[in-house]
Amino acid sequence: MAQLADLGGHTVALALEDDAPPQVVDGGLLLPPGRVAVLHGLGDASFYRHGHNSWSPCGWRRLSEPPLRIESAERRLTADDTVWDDPARHHSSAVAALQGDDGRVLLLGALGLDVPRLSADRDTLAAWSEGGDAPWFLALGTEDEVFTAYARHLADRLGRSGKRAGNVWCSWYAYYENITEQQLAKDITDLRGLPFDVVQIDDGWELAVGDWEANAKFPSGMKALADRITDAGLRPGLWIAPFILHPESATARDRPELLLRDEHGEPVVAGHNWGTGYFALDLTHPAAQEHLRETIRRVTREWGFTYLKLDFIGAGTAPGVRAEALGREEAYRLGLRIIREEAGPDAYLLGSGAPLLPSLGLVDGIRSGPDVAPLWEHYATQDPSDALARNAVVNTVHRLWQTPLLEVDPDVVYFRSRLNLLTEQQQRWLRDLADVCGFRAVSDPPSWLRPDELEEMTGYLAARPRVRRVDRYRYTVDGREVDFAPAVDPGTEQRYPIA
Repeated sequence: MAQLADLGGHTVALALEDDAPPQVVDGGLLLPPGRVAVLHGLGDASFYRHGHNSWSPCGWRRLSEPPLRIESAERRLTADDTVWDDPARHHSSAVAALQGDDGRVLLLGALGLDVPRLSADRDTLAAWSEGGDAPWFLALGTEDEVFTAYARHLADRLGRSGKRAGNVWCSWYAYYENITEQQLAKDITDLRGLPFDVVQIDDGWELAVGDWEANAKFPSGMKALADRITDAGLRPGLWIAPFILHPESATARDRPELLLRDEHGEPVVAGHNWGTGYFALDLTHPAAQEHLRETIRRVTREWGFTYLKLDFIGAGTAPGVRAEALGREEAYRLGLRIIREEAGPDAYLLGSGAPLLPSLGLVDGIRSGPDVAPLWEHYATQDPSDALARNAVVNTVHRLWQTPLLEVDPDVVYFRSRLNLLTEQQQRWLRDLADVCGFRAVSDPPSWLRPDELEEMTGYLAARPRVRRVDRYRYTVDGREVDFAPAVDPGTEQRYPIA
């Protein structure tokens, strides 16, 4: 039903599927569930696109420009939602916004699950969800006002976390999958006494993705490794991808009842990595739920890892025929609830490859972009979801509005000169962004650092700078201006101070 509504002194035309009128709420209007269309009247406005999961591209583009999206269908399956991809129209997940020439921002965001999606052209901002059950929040004001109000409503309806990870050391960007018990034992000894709170063991410890037991490189087992980390005065952390299975894993082969399947009864390929497509658990199936419970119980209660990096978990929202007729995001949230129950309320859960809305209230932090990598850009790719430092910065800057809801993880910063192609300025952007987020992680083994690099890292991790937001891309860190605009748009006039 079409109707007019007052929004901050501005009249907007709405087309609502539900006959219920909009309700005035804190900061804007509450719109009923169902399809929504807003005749915005902003013409060629700038469009804010929010990605489906941690790795999906996020940012602002003019409506007259091509949509911000992942071109590769294979990569899109991993790093975005393929169901509602649109090569022609600007589209977004969960929330979208338009900024007109007067600088004010019109925001429309979902306040529930069921895979809410939005799209826009020069006339209309439209929204819908697969289940049709999500109400909507509509606001008009400054960028900070509308996103802050939206975050408040999300916290009220879906939850938030105030936990803090502290300073994290992660094994990934030094060794990738080539970790060993012997090497990590040396690193843990070297980390003793440095200003870290968590040692997180990344991919490479498991028999296979889906077979969550220690492989031959860890002969003493994972409990012994967690005990070693604890003895060093640090919190044991572990990488795990609990919702997915490698096709060649013993679990995928021996437990076919666990797998999410398509309408033809074939296992759903939920994404691509490790040189192959990977499968997903049917998180509504009782056997898969018990398998998930056993896995998390073993990792946390038996082994002692209380910081979990939950990777590739967006696969829990993959389309498929589930044992129980739940929406995709409801099924994902059910899986996360099982992890939270088994890990316990004091565990720190970091989601990666995670959709935002169904994660709220259950995870404590979310990776905000693709892997950083010690490389800013690559001549061979324009994929905004690729593992490159600039992509990580761009996505994170555009997700900072989420900080009242959980910790925004911008990924690691670098201090090493070894195996590092980042310039001094690029490294400073990474470090300043981590300070803005309040989430700081490093992957440099202490033995790789020169004495001056070790001193610089130690000083950085020990500091607690005061951060203040100036505008979309500018902040002050202990009074020093930090401008991320040249990182987001290399054509921007350089204002970032090196010294």
